[in-house]
Amino acid sequence: MSKMSLRLSLAGLVTGLSIAAASPVLAAEGAPKPPAQNWSFSGPFGKFDQAQLQRGFKVAKEVCASCHAMSLVKFRNLSQPGGPGFTPSQVAALAASYTNIKDGPNDSGEMFERPGRAADAFPAPFPNEQAARAANGGAYPPPIDMLAKARTYTRGFPTFIFDIFTQYQEQGPDYITALLTGYVDPPKDFPPLLPGQNYNSYMPGHLIAMPKPLNDGQIEYPKGPDGKSPVPETVEQYAKDVSAFMVWMAEPHLEARKRMGLQVMLFLALFAGLLYFTKKKIWSRLPEHASKH
Repeated sequence: MSKMSLRLSLAGLVTGLSIAAASPVLAAEGAPKPPAQNWSFSGPFGKFDQAQLQRGFKVAKEVCASCHAMSLVKFRNLSQPGGPGFTPSQVAALAASYTNIKDGPNDSGEMFERPGRAADAFPAPFPNEQAARAANGGAYPPPIDMLAKARTYTRGFPTFIFDIFTQYQEQGPDYITALLTGYVDPPKDFPPLLPGQNYNSYMPGHLIAMPKPLNDGQIEYPKGPDGKSPVPETVEQYAKDVSAFMVWMAEPHLEARKRMGLQVMLFLALFAGLLYFTKKKIWSRLPEHASKH
């Protein structure tokens, strides 16, 4: 490859990376960049913290599920490998606690309600978007089962190039954590808030319809042997835990994907080595003048 071709290739690579970095839905455009958090599932060898997922589910169930749907998740998913690690009996009891699962039609052609089963999806808090908007002053609470993948922000040059090699993909949970902890009093020079508006440091335009959902001590976490929670019951901890749970909802097979990717890379490295030595072995048998041609 000539020097000119190499330069053109590198220029094309940089241009392509720039376009790729700007293509996702930008949730934090025009707002301060969310601080990067430390996540157990980050990097090529990352795994979910099972205890954190269980805490995050508790936050999602007790706070978020009253307005936001997570209907893509089924109760039985909570007991599958790579997830929160609930037992089948715990999942069955949890599903049965939902007594308003719609089913049918029955023999009379009518719909009816029954207790939940492990195969059921989490019921949505509202029957449709119009009902959700009517109950929230015209604002639509988006589903949270894919929110961690749908929200992102630009990391800027040259950070996004390094992210390719470090496999940084945690813009979503970083943004969600920042948003949940970003409720503060507006600056003095900020226009007066209208009814239904709340100020948030990390929301584009700083205006958000959702009131502050979390407060210190709001949710009681499971206690350890000493009778105390192993983690602080604070807004910051609640936000991180529910953000991690949202990542799991959006990508429940993350651990299996990373494990498969590592196996494929090891196979390709071994395969490349075998091809190289095979090539040397075969060409070493040919006459010297033949190899020159």
